[in-house]
Amino acid sequence: MRRIVTLALLLGVAPVGVLVAQESAEQGKQYFMSNGCYGCHTVGRMGTPIGPDLSRVGGKYSLAYLQRWLRDPAEQRPSAHMPALELTDAQVTALAAYLSTLR
Repeated sequence: MRRIVTLALLLGVAPVGVLVAQESAEQGKQYFMSNGCYGCHTVGRMGTPIGPDLSRVGGKYSLAYLQRWLRDPAEQRPSAHMPALELTDAQVTALAAYLSTLR
């Protein structure tokens, strides 16, 4: 599999899985903006520093953890101040994909 990905990158063709992940992350970024996540979190220079800075959250937590967190923050950390979000599974997946790109 690694050879296929390397060959595809050398040829300038992105593997289908990479394209899907990029689309999901881009959709997640749109959800981040449209759901007002920047009202409590910063990413780079954008946002409000009420909650944690998420600029490097993808380097700190796994994709699976980010998905669990977005589904139910209080279950992951009972003392969390983040409210439960009403997100579909597709939105959770996309938001987690976007957050995982932040390194």
